[in-house]
Amino acid sequence: MERKSAIGDLARAAREAESKAQEWLVVLARCFQLQDAVAVLELDRVLDATPDELDGHRVGLRNARQNRLELISRCTERLLGRMEAAAGRANAKVLLNPLDSPAVVKSSNHVSTAIVNFHGRLGIEGDRQSSEARRWTDAAKEARDKALETGVDGVDAARRLGNDTFDRAKWATGKLSDRVGGWASRRRGEDNELKEKSSDA
Repeated sequence: MERKSAIGDLARAAREAESKAQEWLVVLARCFQLQDAVAVLELDRVLDATPDELDGHRVGLRNARQNRLELISRCTERLLGRMEAAAGRANAKVLLNPLDSPAVVKSSNHVSTAIVNFHGRLGIEGDRQSSEARRWTDAAKEARDKALETGVDGVDAARRLGNDTFDRAKWATGKLSDRVGGWASRRRGEDNELKEKSSDA
């Protein structure tokens, strides 16, 4: 889903992830159930063969079960994170995709609900909240408000830039005027000196 740039493609990928996640959660639950059944059989065999090793074997099986739970938890949490990221991307683009964006959020919520239920059945702790599909009208109002705010900021910036430019131009004109005035008076002084020298000669 991370590679999908268009929201339509993301919606199709989210729907596909929704159906595949349901299937894989069923498979995972069945495998976990079978592992527990195998553990019970192992304990029965150890009890019959070497009863004094039963407690050590029980601790080993408990640790192995805990490791499986942690692995399942990490993998399903990653899936939840990816689905939440997809829902966030879809909500950000709801203004341009009013049909596909809510579909992505809906699929994300279905996957999240299935995983949370799966976690509950396995005894994995965690609290997950459903994403809320952003309404198109809310996105439109936010875009309008942002445009108005940007417009006001743009006008203020243009006004500041205009004032700064005018102040700089005024300052530069004053400096130039001073230089030209100094140059002109020096020039007049030089011309007067030349006239005086020529009249003395």
